[in-house]
Amino acid sequence: MNYLDRVDLFAGLDEAQTQSLVDRSRLRSFVASTVVVNEGDEGGSMYVVQSGSLKAYLTDKTGREVTLSLLDEGDYFGELALLDDAPRSASVAAVTRSELLQVPRSAFLALIEEHPASMQVVVRNLVARIRALSDNVRSLALEDVFRRVTRAFETLAVERDGQRLIERRLTQQDVASLVGASREMINRVLRELVAGGYVEIEQHHIVLRRKLPT
Repeated sequence: MNYLDRVDLFAGLDEAQTQSLVDRSRLRSFVASTVVVNEGDEGGSMYVVQSGSLKAYLTDKTGREVTLSLLDEGDYFGELALLDDAPRSASVAAVTRSELLQVPRSAFLALIEEHPASMQVVVRNLVARIRALSDNVRSLALEDVFRRVTRAFETLAVERDGQRLIERRLTQQDVASLVGASREMINRVLRELVAGGYVEIEQHHIVLRRKLPT
């Protein structure tokens, strides 16, 4: 499976158009802790996660890291590189061993040349993605830490065997970086969620026992 047909950026393209992108792309493997792209690097391609998990992040001058998003199978990043020559706006590193489908800009430009109408489809989908990112920024600016944590948990949770859980193993520092808070504050929020019976923290994942409070 190449997951390209599940990427919302290309929703609306027909099977032949999607396959033309796959045929011009290549599969790449990265071991855990490998940096796939660095902030400021030259772009030139986007990546679709085939397996594994990664994180997109920024680092300030003091070395403090802020996690922008966590990426799993079917997620993608670097899509702006298909449209412009600007440098990478964030770094992405593999958390676990990961396989990525690398879609070069040349493949996208070839698609547009062969099927000009596909450009309108992609731009419309890109606008929707930008709106979603704007909502995330708004939540960081306007919501308190408690609400940012519960929003992040709701987003990361998946349904498995009749229960909702976060399969990715997260440390308190991971959560802190993701929602822009201190580890001490995250510790306090998690204790409140556990005490209220909302979540259960197990060795490798977090189980959401009932609807999280706002």
